[in-house]
Amino acid sequence: MDWLGIGVLVIGVALLGLVFVLIKPLNKLAGVFNGLQKTVDQLPEQVGDVMTQAKDTLETGNSTLHQVNDQVKQLSPLFYIVGDAGRATQHVSSTMVDRVMSVKEGTSEGNDFIQRNHLEGWYGLATLGYFIYQKRKSLSNNRININ
Repeated sequence: MDWLGIGVLVIGVALLGLVFVLIKPLNKLAGVFNGLQKTVDQLPEQVGDVMTQAKDTLETGNSTLHQVNDQVKQLSPLFYIVGDAGRATQHVSSTMVDRVMSVKEGTSEGNDFIQRNHLEGWYGLATLGYFIYQKRKSLSNNRININ
């Protein structure tokens, strides 16, 4: 045998030893690939289940939104009524404020007139008489209603 044959024989024995050394890790790697293959085979079913659940969830959300929209449409007239009532109340209150301000201006002019002419006593007496008259009138109305 010449050197070439001996070299080839040494290389062959080294490769054979390498194969024996790598058998166990390669078998484990093959097991990992088998497990990966099983997982990948189950993946379409799992993705299908997830998509079905997502679809069901979205359909439920859509139906809930439709119900909410219908209920809001049914309540819209009430909101319009409340808005109209608010505007009417605002109009009434602004009218009252205008009346009160005009009475206040008229009263301040009346107070100036009363003070200029020294009629405070007479004015108080007239006011007291008016209140007594109103009280008698309400009492007589109560007696008539009782009988």
